[in-house]
Amino acid sequence: MHKTVTRFAPSPTGYLHLGHAYAAMVAWSRARAANGQFLLRIENIDASRCRPDYEAAILDDMAWLGLDWDGPVRRQQDHLSDYQSVLDGLRARGLLYPCFCSRADIAREVAASAQAPHGPDGPIYPGTCASLSETEAAERVATGEAHAWRLRTAEAHRRAGRLDYEEEGKGRVICHPEMFGDVVLARKDCPGSYHLCVCHDDARQGVTLVTRGEELRSATDLHRLIQALMGWAAPVYAHHALLTDPSGAKLSKRDGALSLRALRAEGISPAEAFRRAGVEAAFSQLAPVSSGA
Repeated sequence: MHKTVTRFAPSPTGYLHLGHAYAAMVAWSRARAANGQFLLRIENIDASRCRPDYEAAILDDMAWLGLDWDGPVRRQQDHLSDYQSVLDGLRARGLLYPCFCSRADIAREVAASAQAPHGPDGPIYPGTCASLSETEAAERVATGEAHAWRLRTAEAHRRAGRLDYEEEGKGRVICHPEMFGDVVLARKDCPGSYHLCVCHDDARQGVTLVTRGEELRSATDLHRLIQALMGWAAPVYAHHALLTDPSGAKLSKRDGALSLRALRAEGISPAEAFRRAGVEAAFSQLAPVSSGA
């Protein structure tokens, strides 16, 4: 039987709020209950939005919550060459193509389509650059024109065959990665995207149980495709409900959810913070621990 290995992987684009604390607690408690490992990963590939002070605040907040982790903190910016190697391999297999479209270009294409299909991430990419000849694409890349790299999802799925994953409490779930269209696996400013990097890191770190919010359930279909293409082991998944504000909206940094730092400034304890969020029972799973790297 494999040891349980979980992880908490925030992006340092703002201060952590109660939703993050809950997600971290779920992963931590599952690992500790199984005498397994809990890993902390900093997903900071977006250099334009990630900040060192937010990263430092994450470590500080984890200590305040009493959540320790095993081994060193993994920072994605320290492993860009690893993601580049994965991209090189997929490109050599003919599964990627360069996309020169801007967001405005894609928006115009979608607006011009009377029935533009939508996926979990919004309108599906219309495939504008998928039909470029290899010669034209290579020439534009060679001139330094800004481009992302997209996965030929339908072809990748054909090669991978039938895909499924284990959802804790629900059994095997059939995957339909085509609902994402030709997703970006490397951004214009980075040799990776969330989808590629998270799959690589989970495999590299030996994560066996991914606990994450319900809003990422559909992304698991795409992640299973990437795992299958790379021959990476698939973890078990457990998608949990999201914490919401009094109006029922998901807690979000973007929408100004009250940060843990703000709650701490009020002088409240971690236990009180969870009680305010209505998850006292979940917080009771925690035992006092000391933070460490």
